[in-house]
Amino acid sequence: QSITSFDYYLIEDNERPDIIAGKVYNNPELDWVVLTSSNITNIRNEWPLDHNDLQEYMLEKYGSEENIAKVHHLETRKIVDEYDRVVIPAGLEVDKDFSFQYLNFSKQVIKIIPSQVVAEITNYQYEVRLNDEKRRIKVLKSEYLSAFISEHREIMAYDKSSDYISKGLKGTYNPRIS
Repeated sequence: QSITSFDYYLIEDNERPDIIAGKVYNNPELDWVVLTSSNITNIRNEWPLDHNDLQEYMLEKYGSEENIAKVHHLETRKIVDEYDRVVIPAGLEVDKDFSFQYLNFSKQVIKIIPSQVVAEITNYQYEVRLNDEKRRIKVLKSEYLSAFISEHREIMAYDKSSDYISKGLKGTYNPRIS
C-alpha cells in the first residue's frame, strides 16, 4: 500500500520544498511533508542544486574548468549479443585495463575491444548525474495527507513527564542558565 501512497515528482531548477508543497498540497507550509515523504534529512546535501550553484560547487571541488573536464572514471556501454540479450550492462565502473570476452550461442569466443565498451565519464558528467538523481523524489498523494498529518501529530506528541508542558511542548534543562 505504501507504494501506491506516493507519486514521483521531478524537481526543476530553483524549486524549493515550499514551492513543491504549494503545487502538490496547495499549502507551502507543508514543505516538511515533501521532505519527510522523500526521506530528506539534510536539504543542503540531499536537494538538487540549480545549474549555477552546481557550476560553482564543481569549481570549488575541482579547482578549475580544466579539472572539471578531466576523466572521473570509466564505465561500460551496453553490449548485446546477436539475440539482443545484454552481455554487458551500461554504467558499470571499470578500470583502464578492462577487457571482456564471452561465448556466443555458436560457442565462438567473442572478444570485446575496450574502446567499443568503455566510455570516459568526466567530473562534469559525474556531478551532473549525481545532481539529477536527487531531482526525482517521492511526494505523498494528497488523499493521504490528512491521515499522515494526524499520525505524525500522535507520533510526535510528548508523553507526560516532569518536563511536560503540553502535547507539543516540553521543557528542557540548560545548565548554562542560572
